[in-house]
Amino acid sequence: METFPLKLAGAYGSPYSIKMRAVLRYRQIPFVWILRNSEFDDLGPGPVALLPAIGFPDAQGNYDDVQVDSSPLIMRLEALAAKRSVVPSDPVVAFLDYLIEDYGDEWLTKAMYHYRWYYAEDIAKASRFLPLDQDLQMDPSTFEQGQRYITKRQVSRMALVGSTEQNRLTIESSYERLLDLLEAHLATHPYLLGRRPGRGDFGVFGQLSQLIRFDPASSAVAVGRAPRVVNWATRTDDLSWLPVDEGTGFFHREELPSTLSLLLGEIGRTYAPFMVANAKAMRAGKDEVVVEIDGAEYRQGTFKYQAKCLEWLHQEFERLVPADRTAVEAVLDGTGCEQLLNS
Repeated sequence: METFPLKLAGAYGSPYSIKMRAVLRYRQIPFVWILRNSEFDDLGPGPVALLPAIGFPDAQGNYDDVQVDSSPLIMRLEALAAKRSVVPSDPVVAFLDYLIEDYGDEWLTKAMYHYRWYYAEDIAKASRFLPLDQDLQMDPSTFEQGQRYITKRQVSRMALVGSTEQNRLTIESSYERLLDLLEAHLATHPYLLGRRPGRGDFGVFGQLSQLIRFDPASSAVAVGRAPRVVNWATRTDDLSWLPVDEGTGFFHREELPSTLSLLLGEIGRTYAPFMVANAKAMRAGKDEVVVEIDGAEYRQGTFKYQAKCLEWLHQEFERLVPADRTAVEAVLDGTGCEQLLNS
């Protein structure tokens, strides 16, 4: 019986597209990479117009089942194929992995968007290269229009993700600290939770694929202070070659290194207070989040999806048996992340 590959429709400048491509490569799940909205894009629309979209074939090779949103997609792939899982077997470590992935998706993405559309050199590069994903042979007039359109659209949205002059130092310093923390961790451990990658690795990698490998200002910061992280981001793009001993490779809850605790402390310093404040603002019907992060006032518009992310994090925690919840609380105690569980 013929089997059909998945279809992954995305873009080179989309961190979530590159995240999911890396997951599929590592898991050795057959797929076809498609540039969304190009002449090669034969995948129908997803439930919403987001990148990436994955088409799941039926027995006849039809791709009517199209899904978006990288985190649910990762878990659907877990149900689809068992080998080379990205979910640790220890439920406590799996929860930490989920938390780190969400940090990458919902906080580190602020740095990715900020660097790309704040600095003139980065804007110039992004506006010139990103439109070409749709058509490498577009005529000069269309190319110029595409550059103007994407610059105007993306710059106009900067405040929506928190990239403002007031928040600039908060976002940039958090990125720099993350590089330093990852540099220290990778000196002794190849991945965030052991000797094989988890969801958190790919969540962080997705954003770093742009911050380190595409955007000039943030790339220069990484090259100058975190060579191990630069190499890690390069190799994580395609880990299909990585040997995996099924059932092993992830940390157990009793052997979490101090470098991971420091990373959790950074997550508790930035992502956690923002997510809690955003959810409170949403519940209060406010249009703006105002919260102190790292000793400075941080402001941005409320974000409905990120309030949902905190709800899903709560649900993951509640699914744990009582002993595992207690163990998670012990790991997070003092990191700042504990506020996520009580919000």
